[in-house]
Amino acid sequence: MSMENESPRILRVAETASTNSLLRELSVKESLPEGSAVIADFQTAGRGQVGNVWESEAGKNLLFSMVLYPTCIPANRQFLISQIAALSVKETLDLYTEQIAVKWPNDVYWKDQKICGMLIENDLSGHNLYRSIIGIGINLNQAVFRGDAPNPVSLFQITGKEVSREEVLERFLSIFYRYYLSLLQEEYEDIRTRYQSALYRKEGYHAYRDEAGEFEARIHDIEPTGHLLLALRDGSIRRYAFKEVSCR
Repeated sequence: MSMENESPRILRVAETASTNSLLRELSVKESLPEGSAVIADFQTAGRGQVGNVWESEAGKNLLFSMVLYPTCIPANRQFLISQIAALSVKETLDLYTEQIAVKWPNDVYWKDQKICGMLIENDLSGHNLYRSIIGIGINLNQAVFRGDAPNPVSLFQITGKEVSREEVLERFLSIFYRYYLSLLQEEYEDIRTRYQSALYRKEGYHAYRDEAGEFEARIHDIEPTGHLLLALRDGSIRRYAFKEVSCR
């Protein structure tokens, strides 16, 4: 891994449209060391999955993107990147509060509220990954959310205390780099087990909605491809890709 040869660069900007877009532009212009990150105080066009907008008050939260070159990872296992990113955020937030869970595929929740979202953009070369850009927004010190996101929460709202964004980033990177090394060492089963045990609503039946309507199901499994398998009360199994089903 090139991290061992050349230290990751941490680039800070006051404002950008999107840290993912900025990091992509930079990585095209120059060869950024693996693990390098761009951190912004404010994003004017922060993106969530499938066009959702990420609301964040300037200077209050941790908004960053990092670049990896996981060329040994097959394209059909790219969900591993999602798993280690979500686990690393969860384990970082575990240092500050309880009841943090990973909502499939890679949102991070406190109880029933979203504290972190991410957008992962993978570039493929042949049958393998060539580059991954991982964009992460963690709600840290924002006291009030005024947008129309349905259920945001910040660490400040949970604990009543402000935290250092630098400290949270440092802790995240330390955990993430460790997970990434285990990924490169093909410890896939360990990552999968940890991810499954961190899942939001991993026990019991809950209300879901797909294009056919609402139904009750429990999480049966997550496939290595990232597909969600839900078991209905009648024992039948339904399989979903990202955005094909939602929790109610």
